[in-house]
Amino acid sequence: MPQLSFELPDGISFTDTPPENPAVPRDAATVILLRDTEQGMEVFLQRRVAAMAFAAGMTVFPGGGVDKRDADASVSWAGPPAADWAAWFGGTEPVARALVCAAVRETFEESGVLLAGTEDAVVADAARYAEARQALESRELSLAAFLADAGLTLRADLLRPWAHWITPVQEKRRYDARFYVAVLPSGQHADGETTEAESSAWQRPQDALADAEAGRSTLMPPTWHTLSELTRFSSTDEVLAVDRKIKTILPTIIRDGDHIRVIMGDE
Repeated sequence: MPQLSFELPDGISFTDTPPENPAVPRDAATVILLRDTEQGMEVFLQRRVAAMAFAAGMTVFPGGGVDKRDADASVSWAGPPAADWAAWFGGTEPVARALVCAAVRETFEESGVLLAGTEDAVVADAARYAEARQALESRELSLAAFLADAGLTLRADLLRPWAHWITPVQEKRRYDARFYVAVLPSGQHADGETTEAESSAWQRPQDALADAEAGRSTLMPPTWHTLSELTRFSSTDEVLAVDRKIKTILPTIIRDGDHIRVIMGDE
């Protein structure tokens, strides 16, 4: 079984003995945002603020929990239907649809990148929707209402299924997270204008891993593993062309002195 071994981060509420009644994982969506540069393919990463209840201070991809309003079936939709996403990740169509909506919403809230447009074109300048972005983050506005008011269509064809991770049972806060890949749309820019991140940056996957190995950043196991996978690709086209069979990963974590070992057995 694949394993990771690293120093126990302060932000992980790890206990040696799994609880009798583990917390129920909350559905969540994570988006691995990529772009091509002359220096190679880069990924967008954010360092979470220290006050966050989960993964405080850690370097992560944009993402978060599903809001109940993400299940609104009135969202204008283009691309693979919910049935396809349910087949790729497992689960029901309503949950699959809500997860894709959460992926688009969270990406916009946390990075300013909007995976929407018309059926023929993608939004080239998402900055015009800055007020709506703030209203989405404060939960004053739902994704369905925003897209309808703006005359936009959610572009599910800009996403690809990548991975499915469930937080280990030792954690007090647990997530059933589906990971998606998306390429930065032409003309759009990713930023760090979110209350959840203290800094944001584009990095080559190998450079992000080097920062973590040198202690300049802290990565959770799914982020570390995903970045390691991405080092095998030289362009976004190569990533998008991969035909992945998604397997649910429910890691087992074991204390080993000042380190933890993460055993990534398939569920």
